Amino acid sequence: MPATLLRSADLAHLSYSPKGDRFDGSWESPLATLLGLGRAAGADFVEIFLERNHYLSTLVEDDRLTSVSPRLSLGAGIRVFRGTSDCYVSTNDLSFKGLRAALEKALGLMGLLLPSPQAYVPEIHLELLRDYAQGRKEGWLASCSSIAEVADILLAGSDRLRQKTQHLQSRRLSYFRDWQEVMVAASDGTFGRDIRLTQSAVASVLCADGEHRASIGERNGDTSNPDFLRQWDYTTLADTVAEAAGKMLYADYVESGTYPVIMANQFGGVIFHEACGHLLETTQIERGTTPFADKKGEKIAHENLTAWDEGITSGAFGSIDMDDEGMPTQRTLLIENGILKNFLSDRAGSMRTGHPRTGSGRRQSYTYAAASRMRNTYIAPGEYRVEDLITSIDRGIYCKRMGGGSVGATGQFNFAVEEAYWIEHGQIKQPLKGATLIGEAKEIMQRISMSANDLALAPGFCGSISGSIYVTVGQPHIKVDAITVGGR
Repeated sequence: MPATLLRSADLAHLSYSPKGDRFDGSWESPLATLLGLGRAAGADFVEIFLERNHYLSTLVEDDRLTSVSPRLSLGAGIRVFRGTSDCYVSTNDLSFKGLRAALEKALGLMGLLLPSPQAYVPEIHLELLRDYAQGRKEGWLASCSSIAEVADILLAGSDRLRQKTQHLQSRRLSYFRDWQEVMVAASDGTFGRDIRLTQSAVASVLCADGEHRASIGERNGDTSNPDFLRQWDYTTLADTVAEAAGKMLYADYVESGTYPVIMANQFGGVIFHEACGHLLETTQIERGTTPFADKKGEKIAHENLTAWDEGITSGAFGSIDMDDEGMPTQRTLLIENGILKNFLSDRAGSMRTGHPRTGSGRRQSYTYAAASRMRNTYIAPGEYRVEDLITSIDRGIYCKRMGGGSVGATGQFNFAVEEAYWIEHGQIKQPLKGATLIGEAKEIMQRISMSANDLALAPGFCGSISGSIYVTVGQPHIKVDAITVGGR
């Protein structure tokens, strides 16, 4: 193996001058040297993650811009593996000296030391930089809406809500823009760079009339389009939110019981994401908290159900060109006709469970080590029309808009329904409120008996061991044959 002799005196004087305003090929030499030092110390694998971030959030409440919050960050994380064990250290100091200090700390946590003054350091040959940021992505940040433009658009949306909403108590519109430049270098030769741009806008209202209350909100989001806010159809969104709030204001409370349920497309997919998707991440296998750990190749859902996780849909909230471990994104079949086909795996998950990597190593920022996470996760469309699902129910509930909820470690869940309607004799009837869906993933998956042909996606956020990340949830309209509904 080619080698470079490094003396202790040389280490203190090593100097590199990579570009400070962007990550590019000029970072190859310092990163390769650090990776070599880690390997010479006895690490089996070393990874360095660099991140530069520009974040902006704004909030309009009623007729006033009440908050503008910019944030800039720059940092790196170094991960060291020894066998199947690993540790992670982050730093804000991206000088060679600062990165070397972080590496030395990570090695120390693994019981390793930097090589002696006369030791040979293996030369790490990084691949030719895979630069997913070249071209149009370089100009994304400069092309985004200015703060003044953001304020004007949000105020216009707020005024539309005021005009269209009855018994309005308060209205809020918010927007954020998250621009991120990342670089990954690893001792297996991985060397990649990317720029990501994620934007989102939310409108919500609170309505009240005497003892009657209704609160409705809706989010739109996009990746890779600097003109997102300029093209945002706040008029349609405001009208939709206002209409839903009006229907829910005087709705009757649902009676508790077990019912067949129709769950709408788009954000209805949050239950599959939370109650099942997390159980198919290798982090859950490592923890021993998934009932599906040894079920690959077996039937875990109704034969009607097929589900995917992927990072390639244009503009979707969870789309990425490469994951945070430098692996190109891909499309992963999770469940096919009820049969479990694959798990979502990052590097550590693959090492510890044997499941192949799927380009699913994701993290919130450089302060977190990557872990197996979802991207765009959804139930595939079926062969039925929405009308077929509704007419198949004699007495049940149509859940049009999902709210928040919680999920236990092994898949027990409860989710609030923001907008629901009673179904009787195959027809949608009066609005209902106060419904909560309660169940367990391994049971409910067997009861999703019909899927419509109207797949739609919705933006969301997902929190787990590697922080909060952007994801997409989705599904067509689906029928659950029986589910516990909490109410009054």
